[in-house]
Amino acid sequence: MVLAAAAVAIVCGGGRTQAAVVQTRHLEYVVTDGSVSVFDIDHAHRLVQTIPLPEARGVRGVGASLRYQRLYVSFGGDGGGGSGSTGSLAAVDLRSGRVVWTRSYGTGIDSFAVTPDGRTIYLPTGELSTGTDWLVIAADTGALRGKVSGGRGPHNTVVGLDGRLVWLGGRTDSYLVAVSTSSGRVVRRVGPLLEGVRPFTINGRQTLAYTTATGLLGFQLSDARTGRVLYTVRVPGYRYDPSTYRPSAPSHGISLAPDERRLYVIDGPNSAVHVFDVSRGGARRPRLVASIRLRHPLTGNESPCAYDCARDGWLQTSRDGRYLYVGDSGDVIDTRTRRVVAFLAPLRETRKMLEIDWRGTRVVGTTTRTGLGYVR
Repeated sequence: MVLAAAAVAIVCGGGRTQAAVVQTRHLEYVVTDGSVSVFDIDHAHRLVQTIPLPEARGVRGVGASLRYQRLYVSFGGDGGGGSGSTGSLAAVDLRSGRVVWTRSYGTGIDSFAVTPDGRTIYLPTGELSTGTDWLVIAADTGALRGKVSGGRGPHNTVVGLDGRLVWLGGRTDSYLVAVSTSSGRVVRRVGPLLEGVRPFTINGRQTLAYTTATGLLGFQLSDARTGRVLYTVRVPGYRYDPSTYRPSAPSHGISLAPDERRLYVIDGPNSAVHVFDVSRGGARRPRLVASIRLRHPLTGNESPCAYDCARDGWLQTSRDGRYLYVGDSGDVIDTRTRRVVAFLAPLRETRKMLEIDWRGTRVVGTTTRTGLGYVR
């Protein structure tokens, strides 16, 4: 099925023919095991397309390239040898919905990132891997170009807005590592952090890093230039018991508003999203300003799901900052009213999603899976 983003209308008047302006459509892509569900953000999150991906079991990451008009999905094992080395990456043509290629690399896979120019993919070899490798992949063909080294247990990945640095989060490491995309060398190390770099985000200038950690209900704010931890912020008034809450990261979701004034942090044990004022950046300790109770709690398991099925949660902000998508809950929060305004059933079964914007039949914009700051 071809998804036409908007039709070009022809207006006749005064003996002349004029082409109407083609407006941009904003769509949310939600990737579950076996399929991609596409929702129209501009029209009450109406389901507009379903793309079958029957081979994609054990989905770990999603990204997009404007250059090649493609969606990429990583799936399979997440490291550790044996079946953990069955990681694959698939490229899907966004206009036709067809798989262009699928590549396997004999390693695990995890949550990758695509460079802003759309040419290169940085693919982690999996949180259960004992190594520190991220694969450098050509986005057009899937060919392996090389490797870069980050933290232990390669897990989450973010490329800065200018494309110069790729930020590498190791599941079992105490440092967030930044590597130069031109030289492949480590140029920054943020930490030591509370061990276990879990979901993280950065601001547009790449001067601040917001990281979650194993066992922490809250987050850490660090100076990404010096690597020094500025604040360790625990959510006030909320607790969790690790003996009864199964996932190891109670705040397995963090998203920075595009204008960088608010930070959203998930609270799995209490099925809530906490909103922090971070408008002063590192100059002032982040302040809790609101807590939003989820309508659909982060309990039970995703289905369908190949492995790692507990509803840990994830957060992603729309590019305009109006909506916050809560993975493993399915709730969509209006950030102005701080109320749940929609429920996306596939989003309850996954924590892999992103926004893709269309003009006519061409992709013109995308977020990443991570809600980043966009102030430069």
